Amino acid sequence: MHQLGSFDVQGFGGYDQVETTAIRTEGLTKRYGDVDALSDLSFEIPRGEVVGYLGPNGAGKTTTIRLLLGLIQPTAGRAEIFGLDCQHRSVDAHRRLAYVPGEANLWPSLTGAETLHLLGRVQGKVDEAYRQELVARFDLDPSKKVRAYSKGNRQKVVLIAALMTRSDLLVLDEPTNGLDPLMEQAFRRCIHEAKERGQTIFLSSHIMSEVEALCDQVGILRDGRLVEMGTLAEMRHLSALTVEATFDAAVPDLSRVPGVSSVQQDGRVVRMQVRGDVEPLLKVLAVSGVKGLLSREPSLEELFLAIYGADPSQTTPAP
Repeated sequence: MHQLGSFDVQGFGGYDQVETTAIRTEGLTKRYGDVDALSDLSFEIPRGEVVGYLGPNGAGKTTTIRLLLGLIQPTAGRAEIFGLDCQHRSVDAHRRLAYVPGEANLWPSLTGAETLHLLGRVQGKVDEAYRQELVARFDLDPSKKVRAYSKGNRQKVVLIAALMTRSDLLVLDEPTNGLDPLMEQAFRRCIHEAKERGQTIFLSSHIMSEVEALCDQVGILRDGRLVEMGTLAEMRHLSALTVEATFDAAVPDLSRVPGVSSVQQDGRVVRMQVRGDVEPLLKVLAVSGVKGLLSREPSLEELFLAIYGADPSQTTPAP
């Protein structure tokens, strides 16, 4: 099981436990006929962290969220939110969370203000001053009816509705769907503020730069299975280091250096990929007249593609 947070020794299902864990799943599985939409999902997310949840369409992200919200029943396993079983105590769990769907299906005849008021009444608690601040920050005209809103403005409504509750847990499924780059920056600012307040954020997104900028940890799904979960630093082993060396004399043959691959030469500039120990490369460069050296760790997008570019039979759940 992926061990991402601490929990009280009373064990799984102990409602009196110290709430250091926001989300916990154990063997969570959802099967439709012969198809496993989600298989044996086990992880813990500690309170106060921002966790990204990645995978292409059909990987199991939305299925996971629906199980956490208690909207569908698992075939096997279970999930808890703040120690509350997502199936048997879903009403209590929902009092602790706010949810943002990727597609905002709202009441077309209501205004933005009426929609926010209604959603606030459903959730039960609203920070009124913060709601007004969010309306201004997202540049939303609350006097317009929902039917007159663009897709982006409808998404702003559900974002404001979730953020204004100051809920302990924010479950966000493609939350910036339809937002322009300026509003995406406003969203990121809100997430940073939520984290500073101690809120937990579970973020499913296709936007790698968004996840990389916001998240403490990242989980990657493949075909319904969690294949990697950890910090970006812990996941760097999945992809190679990019190195660029500039020489002031003849360029040596670096293709045979252990760990070096994808060598490309442009005059006296050489670009390459390095996996594992960089010491063999450094030894060669030290005696080769290097006058410039740049290195760059793999981005989250490169890590993601490293997993999805691998043979599925060679991809196993991370320990």
